[in-house]
Amino acid sequence: MSRICQITGKRAMVGNNVSHANNKTKRRFEINLLEKKFYLPEQEKSVTLKVSAHGLRIINRIGIEEALERATRNGFIK
Repeated sequence: MSRICQITGKRAMVGNNVSHANNKTKRRFEINLLEKKFYLPEQEKSVTLKVSAHGLRIINRIGIEEALERATRNGFIK
């Protein structure tokens, strides 16, 4: 599975390492991705998601049910 946040849709970015001599080589900026298990009290089951640190803050702010609904609406979760 790819390294994409299932709540926010964040993914790795591409950039350059730049040396003191101004030589440029390609690199990737990976996101802070965690595999986390959440409990859904309404459905009485757990769901495991790959979420970024920013995604965890969103879940804490709006709740897991609303976050899953938004992610499904935006196409991050099928």
